[in-house]
Amino acid sequence: MRFQKAIDRALWQIAVDLSNTMPGEVQFQRLVTAIGSVLPCDAVSLMHLQEGTLVPMASIGLAPDLMGRRFDPVAHPRLRAILQAGNPVRFPADSDLPDPFDGLLTGDAEGEKRVHACLGCSLHVDRELVGILTLDALDEHAFDDVHDSTIGAFAALAAATLRNVALIRALEQASERQRAIARDLMQEAFRREGNLIGNGRAMRYLRQEIAAVATTDLAVLITGETGTGKELVARTVHAQSNRSEQALVQINCAALPESVAESELFGHRKGAFTGAVADRAGKFELAHGGTLFLDEIGELPLNLQAKLLRALQQGEIQRVGADRIIRVDVRLIAATNRDLSHEVAAGRFRSDLYHRLHVYPIAVPPLREHREDLAVLAGYFLDQARHKLGITRIDLHAQTFPALAAYDWPGNVRELEHLLLRASLKAAQRDPDRVVVRPDDLGLPFASIDERPGAIAVASGLPAAGFREVVETYQRQLISAALRDSGGNWTQAARRLGLDRANLQRLARRLGV
Repeated sequence: MRFQKAIDRALWQIAVDLSNTMPGEVQFQRLVTAIGSVLPCDAVSLMHLQEGTLVPMASIGLAPDLMGRRFDPVAHPRLRAILQAGNPVRFPADSDLPDPFDGLLTGDAEGEKRVHACLGCSLHVDRELVGILTLDALDEHAFDDVHDSTIGAFAALAAATLRNVALIRALEQASERQRAIARDLMQEAFRREGNLIGNGRAMRYLRQEIAAVATTDLAVLITGETGTGKELVARTVHAQSNRSEQALVQINCAALPESVAESELFGHRKGAFTGAVADRAGKFELAHGGTLFLDEIGELPLNLQAKLLRALQQGEIQRVGADRIIRVDVRLIAATNRDLSHEVAAGRFRSDLYHRLHVYPIAVPPLREHREDLAVLAGYFLDQARHKLGITRIDLHAQTFPALAAYDWPGNVRELEHLLLRASLKAAQRDPDRVVVRPDDLGLPFASIDERPGAIAVASGLPAAGFREVVETYQRQLISAALRDSGGNWTQAARRLGLDRANLQRLARRLGV
């Protein structure tokens, strides 16, 4: 009777520990200590099965170096037998199977104490094998009066302890990963906030618009051509908002395969579809309390637009394969280079979602509409190029900036950034000691030096009458010639002209080619 009461107290203590928060190592040690205090054994060990190998989690009565060992069941037939059995396994004292703990008993430095009684039980959670519990004694009759049901009860609690600690650690790791993602995104936002270069009228107005809406929770729709800096505007809005200390989570809708788009946005449950090997939070959950930036929103499939609308209107999402509704508090910023009103008229974008997004539109001006900022932008990107290429100084030739000013910049600020980086690299290869970007390095129409006495470079940028018309005529001729030589292939023509295909087509439409 007294023995049974001691067992009941030990079982109760282990169950209480399961409901308390404590480090896993402490919980494991308390478990084996409780078992060893009531069962007639000299050693107890708890082992976790990890990728086919048994890893000691805690022990009593065994040498400390046990915790640094790993046990391959193939090499230890007793452990393999315990793993393969569904009930407690008892090994007779004269068993010819080698005992993995011989010589490891505490105080047995000479290895003279041989274990005579050994039993073990496999540990399962939801029919999944998670480890084993072993008990050893020097007295070969030590376990004669210990019932299998008692061992089974301790084994069940040991299995629950292993799973409980594993789940807590997984949650902690997932939480830390999400915090790390949030920190990285915030640091990136802080790093790039303020890089809206330029003080021209268009840029001053853009800053005013950002300041007006940033501190509210209104949805913002950022529009503008490719390469104008819509992402930078979104980051600046977030950095100036009341949510700036929370995550800015970004997702590019154009890069989302339709098959996984819903999972990326709303998350999924384990087993919801092929490849869903674990529960996963979507971008809405990651952005809870912060800002969700949906870039290229015009590319989002129609079937997902309805679900996105519900999430925005009701603040509720549902993971793929789950029944539970999750409430989220998210400030939405969207960006597109499409005219969404035309997309609505064409039936490619939901009108209700468009009006939900179009609460506060911000139009980012193309570079050709704030050419007065070209010089400061060029200086900023040359400084960036200097750092990237490890160059002490980069200068512009006297005729280089006029060549930049004469160009139409269909790729906008992004095109300027990449062009100056390429030009700087060419200039550095030509003369590493004095890096001077010449017009020829730009690869632009008319971008060459005319050094004849008294001559004026075509790209000099002088405001002569009809200059723009001359430039546009020459651009039409270049595009037409490139298309003719490429057999009408826009990709090959763009490659010949050193332009992006989409930018070339946009320029061609504007020029009427």
